Amino acid sequence: MRKNRTHASVGAHAVAGVLLLGTVLPFAWMVLSSFKTPAELNGADKRLLPSSLYLGNYEAVADTNFFTYFLNSVIVAAGTTTIALLLAILAGYGFARFTFVGNRGMLLIVVAAQMFPAVMLAIPLFITVKTLGLLDSLVGLIVVYISFALPLCIWLMRNYFLAIPVETEEAAFIDGCTRLRALWKVVLPPALPGVMAASVFTIIQVWEEFLYANTFIDTDDRRTLSVGLNSLIGEFTTDWGRLLAAGVLVMIPVLAIFGYLQRYVTQIASGGVKG
Repeated sequence: MRKNRTHASVGAHAVAGVLLLGTVLPFAWMVLSSFKTPAELNGADKRLLPSSLYLGNYEAVADTNFFTYFLNSVIVAAGTTTIALLLAILAGYGFARFTFVGNRGMLLIVVAAQMFPAVMLAIPLFITVKTLGLLDSLVGLIVVYISFALPLCIWLMRNYFLAIPVETEEAAFIDGCTRLRALWKVVLPPALPGVMAASVFTIIQVWEEFLYANTFIDTDDRRTLSVGLNSLIGEFTTDWGRLLAAGVLVMIPVLAIFGYLQRYVTQIASGGVKG
């Protein structure tokens, strides 16, 4: 039995190692290649590793609208995450604590909304945003992103609130707390892992989204990073060094946020949420 367990452990670690390499190697290659000279990138000087710490690619990024794209993405990601979480906390609490006609059906509709492909929703959302006069604006993009980030956030928050005993709120009511105050002071702190996990999922989803950003934004100064990076690809030629350097800069905030909040995501993956 001990021998079988050892073999199983070695096999599991080997599979994990292969998956880790498959995930890390592309990013490592991108980072290393971003420091290569044009000759090394174009194959004239064939090297696996850069010959020196060449910063010309990053200087070329500074000559574009990259930092405008970056700021737009930060605004959209922060606005979407803040509003989606606020609405999800209130809606998730309502689904977890109140029984009303259609409770289960409404929850199923919320979850089912996540199943529609983004392409299918593009035209209805475009008509809606145009009717509201929000085309080619970051506000309109935030409204669109909230519509597809909200279902997952509601589901996460509802399940976290279900895992918190009702007795804790009842004790707060006896002490004179209103329901909103009890939600803020008593219920929300234990549900903080759910809030953080929902934040991570929303930020990553918004940060990398391309279809809606490309559809609803026309002005270059209002583009987000995903569309802005795509504009760096030329019709006949592409400055791969500049594109790789921009990709590294885009990756850093996501890795930093995910690294800081990954323990909350791990709690969900290990069964920290009770359905």
